[in-house]
Order: sequence, then C-alpha cells, then structure tokens
Amino acid sequence: MNSQSTATVVKFRTVERLVQGIATSDGAGVRLTRVLTQPLQRRLDPFLMLDAFRNENPEDYIGGFPDHPHRGFETVTYMIAGRMRHHDSVGNSGLLGPGGAQWMTTGSGLIHSELPEQEEGLMEGFQLWLNLPAKNKMVAPSYRDIPPAAIPEFTTGDGVRVRVIAGASHGIAGAVQRPDTEPLYLDVHLPVGRRFVQPIPAGHNAFTYTYRGSVNIAGTTVNDRHMAILANNGAGEVCIEASEDARVLIIAGQPLKEPIAQYGPFVMNTTEQIHQAIRDYEAGKFEAAVVQSL
Repeated sequence: MNSQSTATVVKFRTVERLVQGIATSDGAGVRLTRVLTQPLQRRLDPFLMLDAFRNENPEDYIGGFPDHPHRGFETVTYMIAGRMRHHDSVGNSGLLGPGGAQWMTTGSGLIHSELPEQEEGLMEGFQLWLNLPAKNKMVAPSYRDIPPAAIPEFTTGDGVRVRVIAGASHGIAGAVQRPDTEPLYLDVHLPVGRRFVQPIPAGHNAFTYTYRGSVNIAGTTVNDRHMAILANNGAGEVCIEASEDARVLIIAGQPLKEPIAQYGPFVMNTTEQIHQAIRDYEAGKFEAAVVQSL
C-alpha cells in the first residue's frame, strides 16, 4: 500500500471591503476621519465608530472636545502622538500621552471633555466606540487611564512588535479584558517584508486599519489610512504582510446581535430609551453620575 502525505491547508480571512472613511470635524472643530460610520454598525457589531485623527496644524485640533454627554457604550481612546486631558462631570482627570490609552464605560451616563495639552506639533490617535449589551447599558460609569508601560507588548522572531491593548495575542494578555463583546485590540508594527498571523475566533467581526505604510492581506493591498473589513469566511486567522514598514490596528469582537438605536452620543436599544436619555441629560442627571474605576 502506498503511503500518502496530506498537506495542511491554512485558510486566512480575506478582505471583504476597503474603506477610506469620511473627512469630517467634531468637538470644537477637530479635523478627523470617521472610518467606521453608522451604516457599518450592523456589519461590524459590536463596534459603533472609529475615528482617526492625524493633524500637524494646531488649528485642526486646538479646540479639542469640550463637555459632551455619553450613555450606553464604551469609548477607547488610543494616542500615537500628542497629549489630551480628560475631565468628567464628577471631577476626575487624566492625561493621555503618546502610546497610552483610556478605556471608558459610559454606562448610565456622564459628561466629559477631552482637550489638548499642547499648542503645536503632531496630534495623532484613534477613538473606538464599543457597544454595551442591553443588560449593561445602565451600569455605573467607569474609566481607566492606561499609561504606555501598562500596555503589554512583545516582539516576534521576525521583529514584528505587537502592543496588546485588549484581548490576547500569542499568549500575551492585553491591558483590558471585557466580557460579552470579548474585544481584541492590537497595534502591530511590521518591518518591510515581514508577516504577522493573528488568531481570531471565526464568529467574531473583525477589521484592520493601516496607519503607516502599506500591507497585504490575503492578496489585497491595504494602504495608509485605509480600513479593511475582514470577511466572515470561517477562517480563524488573519495574515498581514508588510509591503513597506507599516503599522496596523487589528480589531475584532463578538457581535451582540441586539437592536441599535443611536442619537448622537447616546446608544441604546430602543427609541424610547433614547428619549429617556435626552430627558435625563436635560434634567442634569448625568452631572450627578458617580464614575468608578474600571
């Protein structure tokens, strides 16, 4: 009898769609690119929004984001360059600098601001909105400032540097672990010609965002300032290869598969809950919120 060897075929996630985002402004005139917009919320559940900002001109960021309310989701701010100061409605304050992150659960509601602490130089970073399940929409607000040294990282044998903000990568647990949505948030720095393979549960929605250089994902080129929505093709890994020195965010999460009702900074499950959020905000209830540490 002839013996035969069977080669293992590795199947990677492919790119379903490339997204460049929409140039817009928010807060007091901060110029940014809204990469994950409302029409993509169902496709990329549990993620609601991704804003990317990279501004050299102080006029494009100096106004920052003055006091504004939130209810019903989590915000994840990750800084690449520059300094932003957080204040909230109960007096908490935190400084977010290069390589640091802030993870805030808005829950039942709070008012906060994010203002630059610089008058010149590059301001660059991202803000991701992550939905909360219906059962947790009205939990007490909480937040955590994560300094750069508190974000675990590792370097592969090929010289790929990986910062693990949330979830886990190659046995390294991230700075934040969250139930229900089980988010993965990686910042991957790839030298030219190198590749990085990241396991992602087959049922999770996932995307990448290239913010330096250019990469190849399963035959698709993903250039600087482009998001790649990864296909839900049953594959359990994504493979990223650097066409030049590159930096890429890898983001994935377990979909909640719940109704989404959004009105500006309020994200709930029904229209009536949105109306209640507006009434509570106008009644000053957000100002009385007690913010806990995450």
